[in-house]
Amino acid sequence: MANTIRPATPADLPLICAFIRDLAEYEKLSHEVRFDEAKLAQHLFGPRPMAEVVIGEVDGEPQGFALFFHNFSTFEGRPGIYLEDLDVRPAARGAGLGTALLTHLAALAVERDCARLEWWVLDWNAPSIGFYKSLGARPMDEWTVMRVDGQNLAQLAVTGRGSIES
Repeated sequence: MANTIRPATPADLPLICAFIRDLAEYEKLSHEVRFDEAKLAQHLFGPRPMAEVVIGEVDGEPQGFALFFHNFSTFEGRPGIYLEDLDVRPAARGAGLGTALLTHLAALAVERDCARLEWWVLDWNAPSIGFYKSLGARPMDEWTVMRVDGQNLAQLAVTGRGSIES
C-alpha cells in the first residue's frame, strides 16, 4: 500500500467535514460538533486561513486527515504546530498512515523553524497514547487545560467575568 499526504483544497470540504464527524463519534463527542460548513471553509480556505489540513491517502483513496495551526512559545521565542485533529479510518489503521501524517507535520515543523509539535489526546484513548509514545511523544501531565467558551466567553468579553461560578 502506498501512503501519500497532500494539502487539502476547497473541494475537500465535504471530506474534511466527514472526517471531523467520524473523529467526534470515535471520541464519543458527536454532541459537541456544531460547526457551520461555510464558516469552516472560510477559516480553512478564505483570505486569512486560521488552520491547515492535509489529507492522507492509501493507494489514492482518502483515508485520513490532520487539521493543524500555528501556536507560539514565548519561552522558545518560536512558533509551534498544534495538531487539532488527526483521524485515520478504521479500515486503513495499521497501514502506516497515522505515522505518515505525523511525520509530515514534523517535517513541516522543522521546515517552518517550529520549536515543537503538540496535541491533546483523551485520557481513555490508550491505543493512541501508546502509538504517540512509540513516536517519541511525551505526556505533559503537569499541565491542566483551561477553557472559556460559549456563554462564559461572551460574558467575559463584555464584563471581565464569566457567568458560571467555579
